[in-house]
Amino acid sequence: MLNRTQRIFKYTGLPDTIPQRMFEYLLQVNGFACVTKVNGELYAFYGGLGGEPDVYYQPTVCVVSSPALKWSDTLKIGEDCVIVRGDSCMRGLIPLFNRYATAMVENDLSFKLATINTRIQAWVTAPDDTTAEAGNKYLEDVEAGELGVIASNEFLEGIKVQPVQGSIRTFTDLIEYQQYLKASWYNEIGLNANYNMKREKLSTTESQMNNDALLPLVDDMLEQRKIGVEEVNKMFGTNITVEFDSSWEKLLREFESSQVDEGSDTDESGDNAGDSDARRRYSEVGDGTGVSEEDGGETTESNSEDSGSDESEEDTSDVGESGGSVSGETSGSEETSGSEGNDDTASDISVGIEVHVDVNDESTQLEKEVNNDDGKDDSDRSVSEDTD
Repeated sequence: MLNRTQRIFKYTGLPDTIPQRMFEYLLQVNGFACVTKVNGELYAFYGGLGGEPDVYYQPTVCVVSSPALKWSDTLKIGEDCVIVRGDSCMRGLIPLFNRYATAMVENDLSFKLATINTRIQAWVTAPDDTTAEAGNKYLEDVEAGELGVIASNEFLEGIKVQPVQGSIRTFTDLIEYQQYLKASWYNEIGLNANYNMKREKLSTTESQMNNDALLPLVDDMLEQRKIGVEEVNKMFGTNITVEFDSSWEKLLREFESSQVDEGSDTDESGDNAGDSDARRRYSEVGDGTGVSEEDGGETTESNSEDSGSDESEEDTSDVGESGGSVSGETSGSEETSGSEGNDDTASDISVGIEVHVDVNDESTQLEKEVNNDDGKDDSDRSVSEDTD
């Protein structure tokens, strides 16, 4: 796994005295690297952190010894050297790798034992040593491909065979557990490996359900490396940069492109929402709750004037007899005739809108009372007609 994680990052500008392979090895295995100059050359070392802790109880010195350079020193962090962190807590990847590697080895041992047990088809028991020896000789002859001979009836009477109850399910469970451990291990370091145990086709959502958990750890590792190399550049005048590499770079590009696609989808849905609001405002014209600012006003006024005419009263009475509603086609023709001076937009708005007219039963009853009341004078009748 350390061979795989060597390809997470790529560096540019590293000096020849700091090979990328050894620099990453120090960061991933030990959790940090101490970068300093020895004899005018820049090196990365592993050392002991200590000294008087700072306000956050972090070490302030690093004790380094290099037998190859015949050099050792106690360096003050931030003045004599730079501590480049492999991650925020300087733990490295070994504790995480130990957890998964140990579990996978235990599963491998269980798989090995299950494989050996499949060779046992039955338990063979014997009452005495002579019968047991004869049984072993018979099995050895069978294994060697020779014909076995049973010497006496005592052998058949003494030997007892008990079939072994085995199941292929054991192998399926061990294989699935191995796959789960391996996929979880890959996910920890940012590689997308599916560990879904469904025994059928996976949807796109199910296959990408763990994408959000892939990058946090490697993102933290990249950030700490960037901070470290910036301090090295500032202290020693180098120009070192670090970025993702290999599959991790590809995964980051895919995430960025998917976020761009989601943003464009959001913009389109916002435009559709605006169109829906516009359609809703125009549809309110038919209900009388709202009109278009440009065209709907004149249409409403013309309809209001027509509602006071005798023809409107006849239409109202007809509506009362037919159940209190008129069809959208009648309403559309009335609105169109009342707004001949408007443009085509107003005509398009009024056509196809269904209008429901509720007739006041009290007005109909009042009209009947006026027609049947012969005892009232002309003035009362005129007042009633005006009221109607």
